[in-house]
Amino acid sequence: MTEADENRDGNLDDAKLVEVAKRPTETQAMMLVAVLADAGIKAVATGGFTAGFIAEAPGWVSVQTLESDQERAKQVLSELKEHPTRWPED
Repeated sequence: MTEADENRDGNLDDAKLVEVAKRPTETQAMMLVAVLADAGIKAVATGGFTAGFIAEAPGWVSVQTLESDQERAKQVLSELKEHPTRWPED
């Protein structure tokens, strides 16, 4: 990631972002953002506001990363599908 990818505050507001996944809820998308963060990849979830509406065309939440991190992010998410975490029973 280059300095030009982020603004001075370290966020991704003005960066070139690409979609690496979509989820039907903001909660699911934020879980992927957290997984990517654990792998050292900055990511954001966008579209959460519209995903909760009940309409003819339901919205999805997009998980986006820097273009330079796209391949690595897809690899991390692919590994997550191959080796899902078993959550403990309540």
